[in-house]
Amino acid sequence: MAIEIRKAERVKSKLRLAISGPSGSGKTMGSLKLAKGIGGKVCLIDTERGSGDLYADLYDYDIISLEPPFKPDILIEAIRTAEAAGYDVIVIDSLSHFWADEGGLLDQADKMQAAGKNRFTLWADITPQHRRLVNAMLNSSKHVIATMRAKQEYAMETDDKGKASVKKLGLAPVQREGMEYEFTVFFDVDQNHNAKASKDRTNMFGNEIFLLGEDIGQRIFKWLNTGKADVRGLKRQIVSDIKDRLELT
Repeated sequence: MAIEIRKAERVKSKLRLAISGPSGSGKTMGSLKLAKGIGGKVCLIDTERGSGDLYADLYDYDIISLEPPFKPDILIEAIRTAEAAGYDVIVIDSLSHFWADEGGLLDQADKMQAAGKNRFTLWADITPQHRRLVNAMLNSSKHVIATMRAKQEYAMETDDKGKASVKKLGLAPVQREGMEYEFTVFFDVDQNHNAKASKDRTNMFGNEIFLLGEDIGQRIFKWLNTGKADVRGLKRQIVSDIKDRLELT
């Protein structure tokens, strides 16, 4: 393969954004507000047993409802369906189900181990599913917003006098470790609905604390549309799409 050297340049891109927060922090409504700010037709892929319909009187969007088992390939199929139907923004609410709920990757791993498979080798079967799901989101021709549940993490800490205490480490998303690095922007939201970017390739948010709203979606959309058309990205998307479809057959 020939190695190409080219000048770096900004190109237009599609959104890859994640929202992580505890129950009640406003992830679903926040994602719909962002989607409205971005504009276009919105499809919400709902795994929360109908909770996505709660905001039908506030926003115009359609729903794909998924039931357990939450195998990643089912979500991939839902993403492909929304793409083919011409939606502009795809909201996945919630991505955590495909990791830690019935049929998710952890559930599959537990069942395989219970059936006698070695815990250290079974991930050779699990990881390709995770990779296909990540590729489906990253290579989508649409804007993608994914929500994740978050849990409080703690650690034992010992001071210089030998006294042990529990220290809060912050909220960790219920997903495979490192999943947050797959997104362009990663928002952490607390119980008071305050959001902060823990990862931000747009360089727009810094240490800013804000509420998720249409104005935030509009700011992001303006950044996404700065630059020229991404011809190389379109070619990569077509190749990846063909590959993923072949793996699913």
